[in-house]
Amino acid sequence: MKTLIVIVGPTGVGKTAAAIKVAQHFGCDIINADSRQVFKGIPIGTAAPTPEEQALVPHHFVQFKELDEYYSAAQFEADVMALLPSLFEKGDYVVMCGGSMMYVDAVCNGIDQIPDISDEVRAAVKQQWQEHGLKPLLEELQRLDPAYYLQVDKLNPKRVVHAIEVCRQAGVPYSTLRTGQVKSRPFNIIKIGLNIERPQLFDRINRRVDAMIEQGLEEEARSVYHLRHLNSLNTVGYKEMFAWFDGTMDRTTAIERIKKNTRVYAKKQLRWLLRDPSITWCPPDDCLNRITNVLKTI
Repeated sequence: MKTLIVIVGPTGVGKTAAAIKVAQHFGCDIINADSRQVFKGIPIGTAAPTPEEQALVPHHFVQFKELDEYYSAAQFEADVMALLPSLFEKGDYVVMCGGSMMYVDAVCNGIDQIPDISDEVRAAVKQQWQEHGLKPLLEELQRLDPAYYLQVDKLNPKRVVHAIEVCRQAGVPYSTLRTGQVKSRPFNIIKIGLNIERPQLFDRINRRVDAMIEQGLEEEARSVYHLRHLNSLNTVGYKEMFAWFDGTMDRTTAIERIKKNTRVYAKKQLRWLLRDPSITWCPPDDCLNRITNVLKTI
């Protein structure tokens, strides 16, 4: 049976290099599952696969969206499921690699059928958030969907805004559309989680941020500074650079803050991943060997 090999792990652990090695071994393509690497113009700050890396193995869903385009886990699921049949025609394996767990879960488990949000609704909610902050949106969510209000991370604007968009678009509480049912897939799925000791991971993250600075992260961030209001740029690396450009922190502080916030993000990724019992864990340099062993059991 066809098999999707899913490689996950915290940022900076070495997923890209491991995925390329695995894909070369099996002679297959790589599906990128990173919600920021899908956007054009920000390859340094998102640590997107380089042109040299992409030349080694065909990659999909890398830098194919404009910064102002909307893209979601639901769209990713639909796009990947439409692409996979043609990739499986070429062989028995496809590798999916990335750290955006909602994207990974959307493909592996399916995502609830949420209505498409109209441009008008999206613009209205966005304007309200930008002009008045989260407080009135949270009050509206409590009124429209008290069940989800009790669950949502009230400090996460993206989650709150999305819930309001759905409530307004669908005319029903967002929580009533979230079934959580796992969809069946016409292929096997194996999940490999890459991890290393925490001090080693944090050292890798710190050194990678230094490398990004040397590669031109400042120049890249300045090139998109005028678009800083976009959701695609509301992410670690650019937020700190923009704060420096705005004069609210100095250059040294911005760089150190990028390192700290990236380490925090890595810990959040691990907390999410460790809840999934289907993941087989290993160090990056043992990835191919571990995959080979797991394949023998299915």
